[in-house]
Amino acid sequence: MGDVLLPPAFLKHRVCVASPPPPITLCPVSAVGASKVEVSMLETAEVELGQTARIPCNFSLPEESHYAYINWFYINKHSRTKIYYMVRGQKFEVDTEYKGRVAMENDFTLTISRVTLRDARTFVCQVGAGSLGVGENRTKLHIYKTPEPPEIQVNDAGIPVTSKEIPKIAVCVSKNGFPAPNITWYKNGSPLWQDHTQVSLIKESSGLYTVSSTLYAHVSREDRQSRFHCEVSYRLLGADQTAASEDVNVTVFYSTEKLSLVIESPQPQVREGDDVTLRCEGDGNPPPEYNLLKVQEGAEPEERELTSSNGVLILRKVKKEDSGRYLCQTFDLDSMKKLENETELSVNYLEGLKITPEGPIQLQQGEVLTLTCDARGSKPLEFRWKKEKKGKLLRSGKQLKLSNVTLESSGNYSCEVAVTGVPGLSRSKQVNVAVHTKPHISSKDSLVPVQQNELVTLMCKAAALPEPTITWSINGKVQNHTDHHRVISNLTVQVTPNLLQSGVTCTATNEFGNSSHHIRLQLRTMTTPPPSGNTTAESIKKEQKTQESKGVIIVAVIVCILVIAVLGAVLYFLHKKGKIPCNRTGKQDITRPDARKDEIVVEVKSDKLPEEAGLLQGANGEKRPAGDQAEKYIDLRN
Repeated sequence: MGDVLLPPAFLKHRVCVASPPPPITLCPVSAVGASKVEVSMLETAEVELGQTARIPCNFSLPEESHYAYINWFYINKHSRTKIYYMVRGQKFEVDTEYKGRVAMENDFTLTISRVTLRDARTFVCQVGAGSLGVGENRTKLHIYKTPEPPEIQVNDAGIPVTSKEIPKIAVCVSKNGFPAPNITWYKNGSPLWQDHTQVSLIKESSGLYTVSSTLYAHVSREDRQSRFHCEVSYRLLGADQTAASEDVNVTVFYSTEKLSLVIESPQPQVREGDDVTLRCEGDGNPPPEYNLLKVQEGAEPEERELTSSNGVLILRKVKKEDSGRYLCQTFDLDSMKKLENETELSVNYLEGLKITPEGPIQLQQGEVLTLTCDARGSKPLEFRWKKEKKGKLLRSGKQLKLSNVTLESSGNYSCEVAVTGVPGLSRSKQVNVAVHTKPHISSKDSLVPVQQNELVTLMCKAAALPEPTITWSINGKVQNHTDHHRVISNLTVQVTPNLLQSGVTCTATNEFGNSSHHIRLQLRTMTTPPPSGNTTAESIKKEQKTQESKGVIIVAVIVCILVIAVLGAVLYFLHKKGKIPCNRTGKQDITRPDARKDEIVVEVKSDKLPEEAGLLQGANGEKRPAGDQAEKYIDLRN
């Protein structure tokens, strides 16, 4: 075989290659060369299944020497097979198993692409240097495959605490790993001893491994809250790796040791009408059968079984009869013990509310009335009296005394009763009191100023119980309005001399008597504005203000008319003097209309009564007769 010359760099240095894929590091050597070929390689190399493996080969030669060839072998049992070599700078693939998958880099590193599990072998790098001899070394290639995350299957049938045999807790499975991974069990985050585990290893057709581990262990009551998980560990690229499963809870069966019976209600204090739930619970698993009973108090207490569902009894709209002692019982088959617990249900109630004397109550004015409110309750009661249900509080206590009653004392009196310390438990009842009186007339206007022939409205107010009837001493238009035993009657009549002389009397009558009120009519002076029909003093004042306002408006209108007249006269004067030139086209004669060009007339119509129209006067200041006030013309020529 011919010699192959090395580049000068290889004659002076040796190549040191670390684990893949490190850069090439040149290591200087002394001038005195080695006496033979030395080959150094990694003891092991690691690569993941399907990736590319890199196996470095480093060698050193004496100074001014060169290598002749490089051979690569793999060892199968006790024989070796050549797969690749290089002679005189030419590279050759030999083995068909690795054809197309092996190559050698410039630093003599062997690469194997798409590695399989069969590639987990020992590879030999052999370097020949002619007369200097042959040197070789070897690397063991490890292939790894990351296993799938572990899956855990818990024993869902349940595990009894009293089991004599060691029960199965769960099974953990990790699939498709290489080499076979290890499985470790944990309880509440702490590792468990592996003494009670059973491991099975299955090699799949692909060459990968599936590992299954079954955990066996005794359990206690406390394990009902324990969390179990498994962890698979494997080695990859020189480092330890782990993957954990999800946490699972184990169903643990144990006997009942404690029993409780609780009352659930919308309020801390149970009231009549509430929905109440009695719940019986034990600490065993599975829950035992429960019996709910009510203890009938008496000379010899009896127990009455109640219909419940899984220890739950719902009482709808409880009454005071539901109060009493309730009992929950159970019998545990594992321990063969009978357990029971009891609780007391107290239903707060309020009943028998009444007011004496019962209504409706009729009284005469000036009498005295005492109302008494009474009721029964589960706790002390609070009494309050009001007039009308939402009225002002009159007093607290069972009794309400009304002295010297009047018509204003009539109405509904309400007694409100509440149970002390039980919010929302209250009742109310009311009684009607009617104080009978003869009518009382409240209209005090006895003198009403009027004008001759005008229509005037007179008012009469009366209050009484029973409701009074109001009549008038003369005929007219009458309108009545009733409000809470009060009657308001309005009489509209025309003022006549006879009416001025006789006046008007209103009379209010009921079965207990009558009352009358006389109203005199008096002619109003000119300074007194006419009324609008209301007999009260306040209404008359309002009418006076209205009439005064009307007078001010009339005066303002007259002043405006005078100003317009003066302005017109000035314009006319300027026009005559030629100060205002005008063309005939479009000219407007503002002096006079065709018919009466020497007059400016303003028409003022009044819808007032003849007496009111008398306020308008002529231009010379005299008062015009009433008959001339329907239409007036003010002459502005003067």
